[in-house]
Formats: sequence, structure tokens, C-alpha cells
Amino acid sequence: MTITQLKYTLAVAEHGNFTTASDKCFVTQPTLSMQVQKLEEELGVTIFNRSTKPLQVTEIGDKILSQARKIIEESTRMNDVISEEKGIIGGTLKVGIIPTVSSTLLPLFLNVFTKKHKNVDLKIEEFNTETITQKLEDNSIDCAIAATPLNSLKIIERPLYYEPFVAYVPRHHSLSNHDLLDVEDLSNGDLLILKDGHCFRNQILNICTLEDLNKQYELKSGSFETLINLSNSGPWMTIIPSLHSNNLSDKNLENIIPFRDPAPAREISMIYSKSQLKLPVINALITTISSVIRGQIKYNDIKIMSPIS
Repeated sequence: MTITQLKYTLAVAEHGNFTTASDKCFVTQPTLSMQVQKLEEELGVTIFNRSTKPLQVTEIGDKILSQARKIIEESTRMNDVISEEKGIIGGTLKVGIIPTVSSTLLPLFLNVFTKKHKNVDLKIEEFNTETITQKLEDNSIDCAIAATPLNSLKIIERPLYYEPFVAYVPRHHSLSNHDLLDVEDLSNGDLLILKDGHCFRNQILNICTLEDLNKQYELKSGSFETLINLSNSGPWMTIIPSLHSNNLSDKNLENIIPFRDPAPAREISMIYSKSQLKLPVINALITTISSVIRGQIKYNDIKIMSPIS
């Protein structure tokens, strides 16, 4: 049994056929098929039902694949141990990020980081907070950028910045003549929020009166752009993270109203498993993000509430 055989077998399971798996593994299809077959012969079991399209994993095959993932993950950690010992900043770093942060934060740090750390291969993917937690636990990702606190004993949270919320209030809205808003102003039944599954939705609900929210209708969306467009066209308003206002047109930017101090805000952190070994790369990423974010959020100009979970 070899690591290569396990990788080939996992590739077949992921793609459902030998041809695509061989392309992804950069080997010929006969070579990959032979290695998978050798593994099956050595174990004395059939991992794939080859009579179905796409291939189906057998019951025992599913258990073998689960163990194969663990073996490969542990094998890669040997390199992580060496890198940690030597303080090497390089290799692949798999990063999860919540959708309500990615569109505003990635453009700020990604180019800066990759230029400075050319030996790091960043793999970044959007997930909701629940999925991020699961992927950290099963080592599918190395770290993540998410709203905290998560109150998990298995995860280390290192705050990157605190992002105030701001209100998006079109001119036709009754609150549009305010220079500053109070949190209590939000409980008026016409606030649009993100759909279920977004932690930002839960944060907003925590500062609003839930029973007063959208009594007559329910309008939910997965993007701030949609909420802003809906607010422009109807009797609604919405709440967005302050960094998102950087993406607004000059016309829409006029509809932003800050909150009175202390402003509601969210804590954005780098999170990773307590057993994580890629700390040199993670630390380098934290340093870069902390550096670029200073020019975007002026902490001396605002006072914030305790971070909203």
C-alpha cells in the first residue's frame, strides 16, 4: 500500500471515473487503474462498483476511503512539522472565508500577500460558519477568516479587526434625515436582512427586535447588492458591514448612515485548530491582513459595542 495508491483511489471517488481522475492526477488512465486495482488486491476487497456510471463506492470502500483521507492528511503533516520547526513560510495553505467578508477583504490583502510570499500557494474558498467549523475539525482546511466569537474549545481565535455596521437608508425612507442612527431605530418592521445560513443575519437579529422584523412580508437575500437594490426600489432599508460601503457607487454611498457610539460591530478573526502546524504561514497571513486593514477602519474615530456573536 502506498500514499500514491491512496491518492489515486480518492481521486477516482471524487470524480466518479478513472479517466477524469487520471487527468487530474497527471498520469495515464492505465497507470492509475493499475494502482487502484493493486490496492484492492492487497486489501482483498472491491472499493468501486465498476458496472455503474458514475462509479459507485462499495460499503467497505467507503470505510477505506475515510481511512485513506486520514492517512494522507497525517503524511502531509510531517512537512508541516518541519516547516514549523524551521519557521519556513511556504507550501499550500487552504483557507476558508465567510461570504460576507470575502468580497471586501480579499481585494485588500490577496495581491499584497502573494507578491510578498511567492512560495505560498493559497487555496481560498467561501463557506458559511457552520461548514468552516466542520472543515477545520476534519482538517479539510488549515484556517479560516470568520466572525467570532464561536465559543469552540477546539478552535483558536485571533482577532484581525472590528468592523462597525452601517445603515443603508435611501432618501425615500423615514429615517433618511438622520445624521446618526440608534440601534432602537431598526425595530420598525422594514429592515431587509440576509437569508438563513449567514452569520451576519444572526448578528443583525441580535441587535433588532425579532418580533418586529418584517411583520407583513419576508424578503431575504444572499447578497448585500440585492438588499441595497431592493431598498432603493421599495420602502425598505438594510444594514451592511462598513467595509462593504467601499464597493458602493457615489450615489448609493450618500445613503449610508453611521450608528451613534457605541456602534454595533462584528469581530473578524483568523481561526484554526489547536493542533494546526502551519503557523508560520498563518502568522504571515495575519500580519498582512492586519497591516492593510489599518488604512480602512479608523479605530480612533469610532467607539464600538462588544462584538456581536
